[in-house]
This record gives sequence, C-alpha cells and structure tokens, in this order.
Amino acid sequence: MERVTLLAYSEPVRMESEQLDGLYSQLGVSGAEDVVCRAMEEIALRMNKAVRQFGDGELEDLRKNARSLVSIADQIGLSGLSTTARDVTHCIDDGDHVALSAVLNRFLRVGERSLTAIWDLRDISI
Repeated sequence: MERVTLLAYSEPVRMESEQLDGLYSQLGVSGAEDVVCRAMEEIALRMNKAVRQFGDGELEDLRKNARSLVSIADQIGLSGLSTTARDVTHCIDDGDHVALSAVLNRFLRVGERSLTAIWDLRDISI
C-alpha cells in the first residue's frame, strides 16, 4: 500500500527590524514609508516575473531578477527573503534544476509571507 504524506510548510518570516528603524531614522516617516512601499511593489512585481521566467526557461534573466531581489529585500530588512533569493541564484549557478524548482517555490512562499508581515507592520504604525 502506498502512503502519501502531506507536508505543512510553516516557517517564520525573518525580518531585521533594525534595518527598518534605520530607514525611519534617516528618512523620516514619510520618506521611509515611500521607500518601503516602492520596495514592496517591486518585490511583488519581481516575484511574478520570476514565475514567468522560470516557466519560460529564462534562467539567466531569473538569476538577474533574483540578484536584484536580494538588494531590495536587504534594503527593507527582509533577511529571509534575501536568503532565499540568494539560494535561487546558487541553484541556477549550480545547474540544479530540481533544486531550483523547490527553492523557487520556497522563495515565493517566503516572499508572500514577508510582504504580508511588512504590510501588517505598516498598518500597526499608521
């Protein structure tokens, strides 16, 4: 008899609050909110683009996209998203397409949860 096990994916969002605090200290509330909003939009757009690039086999473009996501995520303190975007580039560099598929799915889960966490923080601070 075959047995199918469903694995539940649950990992906490890793966020560096010091990075956000630094943005607010440097830029003030309005400036920091602008940076965070633009970063969130860019992350969402690039996540969608990553799915398309993977599906179309555009791995070099996917690699560039993931590298730029590392910088954007670091800018607003999303260390977990930054790490998984870095992992995407490593899988491409290693030519490991099976791992790339798994890591890209993890990247999307972490990205969605990270954007939700930042949005929730913004709601609290308003």
